[in-house]
Amino acid sequence: MSHGGFLKGGMDLPGDGKGLLPEEQEAVLDKLARKVVDKGMSVPAILFLESVKPLNFIGSQTMVFFEPMVQTVFNFKDYDNLRSALEKRESIEILILRIEEYDAVSHRQEKEVKKWYKQEKKKWKWYQRYLGIFTPKYTVPDEVVNPPEDSDKPKDSGGESK
Repeated sequence: MSHGGFLKGGMDLPGDGKGLLPEEQEAVLDKLARKVVDKGMSVPAILFLESVKPLNFIGSQTMVFFEPMVQTVFNFKDYDNLRSALEKRESIEILILRIEEYDAVSHRQEKEVKKWYKQEKKKWKWYQRYLGIFTPKYTVPDEVVNPPEDSDKPKDSGGESK
């Protein structure tokens, strides 16, 4: 994705951006991406991160200013690693890529669970399906949530647990 001379500072990351940051900073970005996806805030987070991407260094310096107040509430090591990661320009793009990756996995798992639930519902009696009374208790099997990988498909490089 080269843009010629007009956009010289393009964000071309090799692969998925792994290996560009130290391991602790990657772990903090990974943890943050998982929390965002778990809360269902992927789209607003990506929109926000894309809009403030040019200001990531200013944001990291603001984090330095608020550090004494934040130390009382948050884990200081994770906060410091996040601040250090945000000083680097490519960290926002890496965070966006991780959020998109975990969101895709979460969306796929959600589709599988809905498909299983639809099949399960067909086994219910008419009054359970249509009236919603005496509905049976059910638990989603683990193989539906985390299906085994097919050997002919390329393996995903990220963690697939939610």
